[in-house]
Amino acid sequence: MPYVTVVGGDTFEAQNGKKLVLALEDNGVNILHRCGGNAKCTTCRVEVLAGDYLEVTTREKNAFTNIGIDDQLFEDCLRLSCQIIINGDITVRPIMTAENTGKPVGPRPAD
Repeated sequence: MPYVTVVGGDTFEAQNGKKLVLALEDNGVNILHRCGGNAKCTTCRVEVLAGDYLEVTTREKNAFTNIGIDDQLFEDCLRLSCQIIINGDITVRPIMTAENTGKPVGPRPAD
């Protein structure tokens, strides 16, 4: 099973093929996900520091463009955890959490 390492947090095993946002939530990371995992709100942003993950989706590109985030930034490291499917070890730094924003996490994204 792949390992997910959260900077400033824990390292845990995650099922291959699982959405990163669900793996984070299931392991005690209060990552925001206000739109239910539909790549619309961009609150589940993570900085990917290392690891295997699929390329940026069109949904992600559109969401980042809509909030004015530079293409190079999301191409290099900024991703939506609801759009990353775990397919190997990955190291991430959550950008927006319940703790650092004071907001509730939102509805659980679909599997």
